[in-house]
Amino acid sequence: MDIVCASLDRRLPAEPVSEGETAEVLAALWAHARPDDSLEHITARPEPDRVDLLLYFLTRPTDASSTRSPLHRAGDLLHRSHQASPLLRRRYLPPQLLAA
Repeated sequence: MDIVCASLDRRLPAEPVSEGETAEVLAALWAHARPDDSLEHITARPEPDRVDLLLYFLTRPTDASSTRSPLHRAGDLLHRSHQASPLLRRRYLPPQLLAA
């Protein structure tokens, strides 16, 4: 299992954390996860200025057929979810590109 730590920064950090926020973020990420992401589990913790995420991916063998690292899969999932989810777009800044 590979674990990637990521955060989504709030557009309005002074705004109080809404009840159920982590559940809404998790639901948006799961709704936009694809089978080739190999996502197994996500945990989320709200902070005043962001929501912190741990994304758990199935480990893939490192060979020529393995084209996306866990870091790339996490970045793709966050970007895809942010683009497709009005809730994420309204509440959070676009995710920063991850460097491998």
